[in-house]
Amino acid sequence: MQPTHSSRRILLPVRNWFIVLTLFLALLLNLVPFGRLPGIPDWVALVLAFWCVHQPLKVGMAAGFVLGLAMDVADASVMGQHALAYVLLAFAAAGLSRRVLWFPLAQQALHVLPLFLGMQLVMMIARMIGGAEFPGVLWFLSSFVAALLWHPVTYLLLIPQFRPEDKDVHRPI
Repeated sequence: MQPTHSSRRILLPVRNWFIVLTLFLALLLNLVPFGRLPGIPDWVALVLAFWCVHQPLKVGMAAGFVLGLAMDVADASVMGQHALAYVLLAFAAAGLSRRVLWFPLAQQALHVLPLFLGMQLVMMIARMIGGAEFPGVLWFLSSFVAALLWHPVTYLLLIPQFRPEDKDVHRPI
């Protein structure tokens, strides 16, 4: 099987502060006012899914719930819609993590696309129960953009874990 990244180097363990920092930066990116532009990905969902796939023992449903409540408050949306969607996303991503990591990055993106679509479907249903109108089909475009961003986000978030290459001419390996 091919590794999930082009390098065959062994990764260092991820630092907890780096996970928290990336999730916080994703939350800040979600708060940037883009208006009603279709296709802007849910950055928190993308980074949360990444960490749930790569570190399911460190990031899980509790992180999804806390981030979801923060997004609900910041977005002034139906209380619990993001929390429910992120918890379900974290549960599914952590559950599929071992399977997803077997595939190359392009196929990993195809595996996480239904997770993003399901998360958006849960949020849309929660909004419609709260009295909102159907947002339109273009609203689901952000899930496809998030799946397209899976490849560069993976490289970006794995950079601090790369072990420096030791060039020792006396070692055969």
